[in-house]
Amino acid sequence: MYAGCLHSHFSTTPFSHGNRPCLQFDYLKYSTHQGLSSLDSLKRTCNRLSQLKLRIPLEKSLHFQALIVKCDHPQNADFPRYYSKKEKKPFPIPIIELRRNARNRLRNRENQPRGPIPPPKLGLVVKRLIPLAYRVLNARTTLVNNLKKLLKVMPVNACKWCNEIHVGPIGHPFKSCRGPRASIRKGTHEWGKAVVEDILVPLEAYHLYDRLGNRITHDERFSVPRVPAVVELCIQAGVDLPEYPTKRRRKPIIRIGKKEFVDADESELPDLDPEAPTPEILAEIPDSEIVPPSSEEDIALLAEETLQAWEEMRDGARRLMKMYPVRVCGYCPEVHIGPSGHKAQNCGAHKHQQRNGQHGWQAAVLNDLIPPRYVWHVPDVDRPMERELRNFYGQAPAVVELCVQAGATVPEHYKPTMRLDVGIPTNVGEAEMAV
Repeated sequence: MYAGCLHSHFSTTPFSHGNRPCLQFDYLKYSTHQGLSSLDSLKRTCNRLSQLKLRIPLEKSLHFQALIVKCDHPQNADFPRYYSKKEKKPFPIPIIELRRNARNRLRNRENQPRGPIPPPKLGLVVKRLIPLAYRVLNARTTLVNNLKKLLKVMPVNACKWCNEIHVGPIGHPFKSCRGPRASIRKGTHEWGKAVVEDILVPLEAYHLYDRLGNRITHDERFSVPRVPAVVELCIQAGVDLPEYPTKRRRKPIIRIGKKEFVDADESELPDLDPEAPTPEILAEIPDSEIVPPSSEEDIALLAEETLQAWEEMRDGARRLMKMYPVRVCGYCPEVHIGPSGHKAQNCGAHKHQQRNGQHGWQAAVLNDLIPPRYVWHVPDVDRPMERELRNFYGQAPAVVELCVQAGATVPEHYKPTMRLDVGIPTNVGEAEMAV
């Protein structure tokens, strides 16, 4: 039997019933019919195909154990789940597990000295992460500047009614629009030219002068400035921007109560050197000064640099979030950089009247801080996509798909959802014959 689009080798162990082996396996030749099987039947693939021959007596055919399939390289993974606006985001760690871990910590902490408190809880900055914060900020600026240049030479379409985009000269034919009057248009998209904000979701957060200070109230929601969420995370991690002043402590705070503290006396400390060298901070290029690449080689090099900046920004932000907590609302995309969320009652998600507009804060993950906007992967730019072959196409973040079409190499961890090894049928009749 053929395993369809799976290309794997099975690691097997002898199965026994009593003292005699009950199953034997022979490896057969790799099948050339790959990519035409059901994508939902199997979730993991490897490097080679194998076919199993069972040489067991008929009377012992019911006495066998489960086959263990090991895979080092996942392929054809499921797409990210689409959450309705009426659903609440799942917690990164389930509530039951959080409570179990809390009880275990209380049990193990009895008669034991308390461990060291992380510097951000004491009002200090982790010095070893300051260079990382500058690299993340510069990577974001490089990513924005390069995307502006790529959009001058690469076609990207955005729907006029919803937030869906498509990288390619012609928008995809799938009727998946959820915008206003989508039922009248039967879900058909109306495509237009995309901008950088369509590819990178403009997510902002309140800037905190003191991350240990009082929480922002509802009346202060218009007086506190808002900055991009990644920039605010870098500022709290040690980046100094003159337009966004931040309180920097040099001594840990003195706790009086659970929520009360006083700052330590820093008068005995020497003054800081104002002429000390600081890392360079890149600036965004205005749209009027953008110079697009002139040749295909320059476009490919620019795509590689853009993809590298995207990976560096996400990897650095993931490391910073482990030390500096980030909160996200479970009902809307609002993000707050700090130990606890603000009190502004500006949540307009489903049933916000029952919560009086208050946010449901919970721990954020990387995709909450830097949401990747997934688009359809176009296997052949010169050939339009067909609506009947939708199950055979893959998806990738818009930045990755744009860079790949511009000539960049596909990163390994994006290949599972891009479904690069799936054979796409040439017509609908061939697709119906797929197993």
